Amino acid sequence: MKILITGCNGQLGTEMRNVLEEKMPGKTIYTDVAELDLTDADAVKSFVAANDITHIVNCAAYTAVDKAESDQGLCSRINVDAVKNLADAAYEQGAKVIHTSTDYVFDGTGHSPYKESDAVHPVSHYGVTKRQGEATLLALLPESVIVRTAWLYSPYGNNFVKTMRRLGRERAELGVVADQVGTPTAARDLAEAIYAILTAPQWMPGIYHFTDEGAASWYDFTKAIHRISGITGCNVKPITTADYPTPATRPAYSILDKSKIKKTFGITIPHWEESLVDCIKTLDEMEAK
Repeated sequence: MKILITGCNGQLGTEMRNVLEEKMPGKTIYTDVAELDLTDADAVKSFVAANDITHIVNCAAYTAVDKAESDQGLCSRINVDAVKNLADAAYEQGAKVIHTSTDYVFDGTGHSPYKESDAVHPVSHYGVTKRQGEATLLALLPESVIVRTAWLYSPYGNNFVKTMRRLGRERAELGVVADQVGTPTAARDLAEAIYAILTAPQWMPGIYHFTDEGAASWYDFTKAIHRISGITGCNVKPITTADYPTPATRPAYSILDKSKIKKTFGITIPHWEESLVDCIKTLDEMEAK
């Protein structure tokens, strides 16, 4: 097995490195844009062939949801064209692909956890490109695995947890959206799930949903971040989506049903607050150095 991890400097890519270097060292090549431009089809094919890649885990994505509305070209190149290039290279090499996608392929008007078989209806350019990326991959390489996730955070990079910790220390009051509901998901937990898919006795293609367990609003999430971080000097107030307009429309409800991935791969998923405690402990340790 020779694994290529793309987007290795992002949240998920960093956690994939942490997991794979611990559990199967020496079998993985890690790339980001500096090492491999995924929008260059020839470069991708050459790289995959030259390194005898057997598995590709695509952690690379354009994830700036609001910026995507005005930067549609670049968003499409990374979330659609790059996926096509990886699929073409994998087909020629006979490699298998695990691709990460998002809850934003749904419109968020549902009221029960979304199953993999539910109709998609993205309502932002980011969501549209992620769905196009899924469709492109499955058309070219039907035996691929797609893992949709949501509300990802980690001790690395820029994310909601780190922002709310910073703002909680800087401000006396914060208004946070309370009418959008989903599941905060630690990138480490997603990386562990992808490792389980990679090392399963049998390759099981298809679309899977993965988040941590439980549900929260952004307001609930922020309150937990501050409580666990020991931040007491900031008054967090619930506000509505209408109170905080953004360029991109976000799903109001984006809880994902995880029954399929749990049953197929026999994985146990922690509650989101348990994983948040672990992340904040790591952040505190990193800040103390």
